[in-house]
Amino acid sequence: MSVPNVVVHRDADVLAKAVAARIITRLVDAQSAKGAASLVLTGGTVGIATLAAIAATPARDAIDWRRLDIWWGDERFLPGGHPERNETGARKALLDQVDLDPARVHVMQGQDAGVTAEESADLYAEELRKAARPEDHGPVPSFDVMLLGMGPDAHVASLFPGMPALYDTRPAVAVHGSPKPPPTRVSLTLPTIQAAREVWVVAAGEEKAGAVRLALSEGSGPVQVPAAGARGRQRTLFLLDRAAAQKIPPGLGRIASP
Repeated sequence: MSVPNVVVHRDADVLAKAVAARIITRLVDAQSAKGAASLVLTGGTVGIATLAAIAATPARDAIDWRRLDIWWGDERFLPGGHPERNETGARKALLDQVDLDPARVHVMQGQDAGVTAEESADLYAEELRKAARPEDHGPVPSFDVMLLGMGPDAHVASLFPGMPALYDTRPAVAVHGSPKPPPTRVSLTLPTIQAAREVWVVAAGEEKAGAVRLALSEGSGPVQVPAAGARGRQRTLFLLDRAAAQKIPPGLGRIASP
């Protein structure tokens, strides 16, 4: 796994716009090299603001949206179209405004699909397996960019500290008893996250500063600090605003933007 690099931006608004620009550049580069690209989305305030920033810039047209696979790191197990679903927020902010191939938008099934949360996770795992290629060297795709938000408790996706899902090696799992509502969710597991070429953890706000410090501290383990396990095979970025970065361990070598 790669060693994290840290990039700090002035505030949450600048952070979202900067992450949007990074995504566009990374996806264009991947499509130029391979003909297609893959992006794993996250929810949360900054995650959705980033998608809105992509939608707002003319540079979005540099992406060939028909050759982009969209995945999600986790989803609230609610009916399709529910305002609290990550998919709903992503569609409103960006996805409904670009020319995506519907077959390449990989949605986690919700309550209205006639499945349980476990069945939804199994269906997603199977979809991931089908999308994996020999060059991925594993049962899931090596995503070009995996976007992850992070909670004040250092959770990523729907992997909360101390919960059984952190020990699971399946591609995706159902999560019950989430400390953050709604209680039932579907999430990618740490092995799937770590299969990504690049993992970008995006966090803003003073309430995230302690979690950022733990996630970047030597000796932190992913069972109690899930974000400590959020690492990409080739690159890991912690993209932060100044408030979230204020407790970063000394000597980390952060890159401060203007």
